[in-house]
Amino acid sequence: MDPDGYIVTNFHVIKDARDITVNLPDGRTFKGEVVGQDQLSDLAVMKINAQGLPTAPFGDSRSLRVGDWVIALGNALNLKGGPTVTVGIVSARGRTVETDYGSLYDLIQTDAAINDGNSGGPLVNLEGQVVGINSAMLRQAQGIGFAISSNSAMPIIRSLIEKGRVIRPLIGLTGQDLTLSLANQLGINTTNGIVISRLLRDGPADRAGLRVGDVITRLDDIPAPDMGHFLTLLWSYRVGDMVEVEYIRDDHPDVALVELIERTSRLDDSNPGILVTRVIEPTKGYAAEAAP
Repeated sequence: MDPDGYIVTNFHVIKDARDITVNLPDGRTFKGEVVGQDQLSDLAVMKINAQGLPTAPFGDSRSLRVGDWVIALGNALNLKGGPTVTVGIVSARGRTVETDYGSLYDLIQTDAAINDGNSGGPLVNLEGQVVGINSAMLRQAQGIGFAISSNSAMPIIRSLIEKGRVIRPLIGLTGQDLTLSLANQLGINTTNGIVISRLLRDGPADRAGLRVGDVITRLDDIPAPDMGHFLTLLWSYRVGDMVEVEYIRDDHPDVALVELIERTSRLDDSNPGILVTRVIEPTKGYAAEAAP
């Protein structure tokens, strides 16, 4: 992605690697150094000691429409003869899937074949712009693969290059999408929002008075209809910001003011340490597998 040797891949590709070798199409070989990695987004950045490299331009994934043609590139199945190119369409946007490394949000779903060996490869539009980074697939299905959208990836990539890590704010809760059955269970008249299923004890949300079972609908008057939108909004804030959280409790709307703190590897929204927990509804559906 950079003429000075910065390379984007998936976290699960380089996880626990002791030595990394990067082979270029022109036959040159370099030792790869990990600049930064982020398990939450399944992204990583490496660096090789080379200059003047050709680069792949990144495009605006928000301009993608369902039905647009896309092309996936990668070393599928490590077949002899070099990279594989597959073509398909954008099947859906804003997907959320569960993987071995946690939940991935704001994914592009495509029927362009994504197989073992495609991970970290680009998903490009017909103008040759990178609109996604191939990451996961469903083995139970045919023609269902997922790529991290370029607009979600770029801020993370920049942070990894500049700081070696991603600094995210912590609100101190875990949520799940509000389904029709959950809405009926909670006795509310909307299906747009997220249900708080876990709280970090004495975390920002807990201190602000939020409870397990509350349904968050907006952050600073911006709709949060599902976990993908909620996290995208949350990660646009900085540590120390005050966020007005609109929520529904017992079918009555209310507002809480939450001060965000810094997320750490020990205390985060997906694994918040000491929890106040209530099981509302088990998560259903298929888990996606990373494409190594």
